[in-house]
Amino acid sequence: MELNNVDLKEFLDEKVNKYNNCNFIESDPISIPHSYSEKEDIEISGFLTATISWGNRKMIIRNAKRMMELLGNSPYDFIVNHKDIHLEKLDGFAHRTFNANDFIYFIKALQYIYKKKNGLEGIFNEYSTKDSLQPAIHQLKNIFFELPHPARTIKHLSDPFKGSAAKKINMYLRWMVRKDDRGVDFGIWNSISPSILSCPLDVHSGNVARKLGLITRKQDDSKAVFELDMNLREMDREDPVKYDFALFGLGVFEGF
Repeated sequence: MELNNVDLKEFLDEKVNKYNNCNFIESDPISIPHSYSEKEDIEISGFLTATISWGNRKMIIRNAKRMMELLGNSPYDFIVNHKDIHLEKLDGFAHRTFNANDFIYFIKALQYIYKKKNGLEGIFNEYSTKDSLQPAIHQLKNIFFELPHPARTIKHLSDPFKGSAAKKINMYLRWMVRKDDRGVDFGIWNSISPSILSCPLDVHSGNVARKLGLITRKQDDSKAVFELDMNLREMDREDPVKYDFALFGLGVFEGF
């Protein structure tokens, strides 16, 4: 599908308007953090949900709800105040390759981050650059695994500096940073500008982006994310990642 830049922007803006809509929240993993009202509960439930956001969406939502139940539906309180004995009830949890050992380590690492490192927002704010959050994702991974950890758990946090598209964490950052009046994204991290967000890139959005000429690179990796970022920022410098709604909707709901 070849469109000139003006027509392409108009086409994608129309799709953003269609899919950036509260009606889609219920069937999306973002529904999990939407069940909370406190900032820390939103960001922790969102982070854990994003971590397991691959595969069947109904299964993601079901298992993310289970995660929250295991945390007493008070994720921040559990993270900050839990003792080792409280972690025993997480035994048996699994979402695909993310198992109870991974979950337990994530709880310990998040406690460390909230007690010693000024929280998740603090890390992203400190290590972002004027035009990118990708260096901050890299630093988050370094900090996250400063505690003794199972080697197997490392794969559950992506690193764009190792070539990953880091789809799940870029999606999470969209949830936390983007702010508009549509009620989908939270926009609770006011210290970070939406202009430096990167688009969550997976097989669906990648295929759509290639058909529209927004990516030429064949792999869905960090270089493809950079290429997509540059093209989306040409269309909207202040809020480029709003186009994630269009790419996702075209791929998942329209089979584009």
